[in-house]
Amino acid sequence: MKSIANTKLNDGVNTPLYPRNQLKSRIVHLGFGAFHRAHQGLFTDEVAKKSDSDWGICEVNLFGGEDLIKSLREQDHLYSVAEKGATSTEIKVIGAVTESLHPNLDGIQAVIEKMAEPQVAIVSMTITEKGYCADPATGLLDKHNPLVIADLENPTTPKTALGYIVQALKVRRERGLPPFTVMSCDNVQENGHVAKAAILEFARLLDSELGSWIEANVTFPCTMVDRIVPAATPETLTEITELLGVEDPCGIACEPFRQWVIEDNFVASRPNWDVAGAEFVADVVPYEEMKLRMLNGSHSFLAYLGYLGGYAHISDTMTDPGYRKAAFDMMMQAQVPSLTMPEGTNLEAYAKLLIDRFTNPSLKHKTWQIAMDGSQKIPQRMGGSLKYHLENGSDFKWLAAGIAGWMRYVAAQDEQGNAIDVRDPMSETLKQICDQHGLNVSVVPALLSLEAIFLVSWDRILLLSMR
Repeated sequence: MKSIANTKLNDGVNTPLYPRNQLKSRIVHLGFGAFHRAHQGLFTDEVAKKSDSDWGICEVNLFGGEDLIKSLREQDHLYSVAEKGATSTEIKVIGAVTESLHPNLDGIQAVIEKMAEPQVAIVSMTITEKGYCADPATGLLDKHNPLVIADLENPTTPKTALGYIVQALKVRRERGLPPFTVMSCDNVQENGHVAKAAILEFARLLDSELGSWIEANVTFPCTMVDRIVPAATPETLTEITELLGVEDPCGIACEPFRQWVIEDNFVASRPNWDVAGAEFVADVVPYEEMKLRMLNGSHSFLAYLGYLGGYAHISDTMTDPGYRKAAFDMMMQAQVPSLTMPEGTNLEAYAKLLIDRFTNPSLKHKTWQIAMDGSQKIPQRMGGSLKYHLENGSDFKWLAAGIAGWMRYVAAQDEQGNAIDVRDPMSETLKQICDQHGLNVSVVPALLSLEAIFLVSWDRILLLSMR
């Protein structure tokens, strides 16, 4: 079968010319999804292109994605990234992946053993907000989560990312091996702290001494990641085939822009990702909040209001002057006042850059896709700004509009009476509330009373909104 690995590719394809056999699986990554392929995988590939790096990645999918792993293996762990600008596209073949695993294909123990290998220095993750099994209201481990309960009862056959990481660290400790760094690359505010809190509590529930060892020896750097990477569609894969000259079921398309800010807090060694444009800093939090509130917050704002307005893609909303202005005003009036940035940061320029990125017609980023898992996203993307405005008595009408859009969206029926496929970890709870109230204003206080999403009382929000 023809694949990237054994076919002459089209002229102009950027390929890995470095000796791939010098790469070692020094990173185990959980979550071989679209974003990771277009971001961390690409950064690591560029480090190998620009330096004498031996950093390779072992990719692991814990839930689903077996076919993707099979396809990756069939093409010698090569895959492609199409960076699509408004007027041109650059296609790159990524060679940083050295091997891949899946518990359904290789067994649970194979994954744990790989993470326990001495050369592994980093276990990284793109597992989405819900993968951390944390209670959004407290930031602590959700001990009522059925998967957490199952892992605590059967720690040697884990189902969660937390369970795999803790079990692998336990094995390394027993074998006298040093620990690895746990690095989150998810769009979660202070993602390293969230991972640390959940993993430490999980470990302590299993074995207090193990928990203490992890706390004393493992580091959990925070990261800020930024790149718009829509989910792959049949149209995307067809275009990648035309660009490459061969099919690539693992291919992904994204925008040209990319950013990665990393807290330089690694217990073992790390790749020189700064060679590829990453930035190592002492404190990631200001950059995280800037990105989560301005980019992700306005993305969610456009996703709910845009979907309800009949727009299938974010770029479609930008063709409407009203949506375009509303997104910019939401950033500048609602989000910017809540941020504290390093001196010299130009937030207005950043907002204009985001509008340009949203406008890119080459990216078909579905409003429905961004609207998924809203109960997990709203606290991160709008909650901090909402808290700021409530405490300062300032105007938060754009945040209120975004939250109102989410409330209307989770009613699961659009303005034309068509059903909306609402995907959310709290979908049953949301459905019960919306079914009880229907399309009536009485649903507002009922939804605002969900403490897992809103940490402020609904009556205070309503009172201040009427000022």
